[in-house]
Amino acid sequence: MFNAVIEFLTGGLTQASWPWLVGYFILVTQLTIFSVTLYLHRSQAHRGVDFHPVLNHFFRFWAWFSTAMVTKEWVAIHRKHHAKCETDEDPHSPVIFGIKKVLWDGVDLYRQARRQSETMDKYGLGTPNDWLERRVYSAMPEVGPTLMLFLNFALFGLWGVVIWACQMIWIPFWAAGVVNGLGHWWGYRNFESNDTATNLTPWGLIIGGEELHNNHHAFPSSSKFALRKWELDIGWVAIKSFEAVGLAKVLRVAPSLDVRPNMHLPDSDTIKALIAHKFQVMTDYFGGVIVPTLREEAAQAGNNLKALPRRMRKALSNGGRWLDNDARERLGQWVKERPTMATVMEYRGRLHELMEGRNGEAMLEGLKQWCREAEASGIRVLQEFAARLKGYSLVAAH
Repeated sequence: MFNAVIEFLTGGLTQASWPWLVGYFILVTQLTIFSVTLYLHRSQAHRGVDFHPVLNHFFRFWAWFSTAMVTKEWVAIHRKHHAKCETDEDPHSPVIFGIKKVLWDGVDLYRQARRQSETMDKYGLGTPNDWLERRVYSAMPEVGPTLMLFLNFALFGLWGVVIWACQMIWIPFWAAGVVNGLGHWWGYRNFESNDTATNLTPWGLIIGGEELHNNHHAFPSSSKFALRKWELDIGWVAIKSFEAVGLAKVLRVAPSLDVRPNMHLPDSDTIKALIAHKFQVMTDYFGGVIVPTLREEAAQAGNNLKALPRRMRKALSNGGRWLDNDARERLGQWVKERPTMATVMEYRGRLHELMEGRNGEAMLEGLKQWCREAEASGIRVLQEFAARLKGYSLVAAH
């Protein structure tokens, strides 16, 4: 009897070997990641994809079973993050709370946000509200992980408890910590979005494609996060696989940008492209106008780009928005002392303000005036950018 108890404690009902234990851990954590990125994030929060009701409910169940997360709460907190990004109302911004707090204690920020009933009511609309949601998932969130603990223990004994403990920290660390923390602090940016979101890696394999966080902030409703040829989003691979067998329907992806040659004036198609790709426009402006101007200024002064700290050079892409007051003043003074750079930055600010407008006709007239003045500026890179900008349009959907 004693030996049987010891055997059960060390291996459970399965007496699984190490490869099976590792395989089980990878399987259940990947299911949890897919439940978050595919169901909670891309489908429920942003309506980028719809899943078959059976698959939809499996993801909802698994999110509750493996994490205790309630759909409405997760969706509301995430939507508020987008609506109030990098402000005092952002539930988990490293700009506000600091990288250490978000990275290592992001789950506490999540818990604080879920207690705000006004956030739930305002941003949680449209999430499931059936009997199961009201009486089970929302009413008893802690029951899910408790059942998983018993299941793991029954299958694998004490090793199942270890696996369960690792599962319980998997999403809090990777999603609440790494994506919300490092994803707004370190990495590369394809798009100069109005926040600090970054892509952690170009290959979204570990956390379901959520590594491509800057891409997501540039096009929040897109169900596809990989937007460059070299990027890979495993979540998108899963969506297309489900779509191929009739279990998913893609609703939205980021529109593609085209450039029409020899356009004399911007038109309504240009405005549509600028509205959809405003972050791409600012990215193009930084790479095509500001960077060459910076290099020319450095060459004329007989020094190199290191004369301006790297942090300052990067801040030229957003007008110094994320610098502290002292650094912003120093950058402003540096720009003022260089007339060409000052002009280029002035045009950047005007273009950014123009694209924040809501009146299409006013935007078009403002863009025409901007292009005329840019082409008359005498600054070659600014003239070339204006000529290219006039030809922007969206690729027609097939």
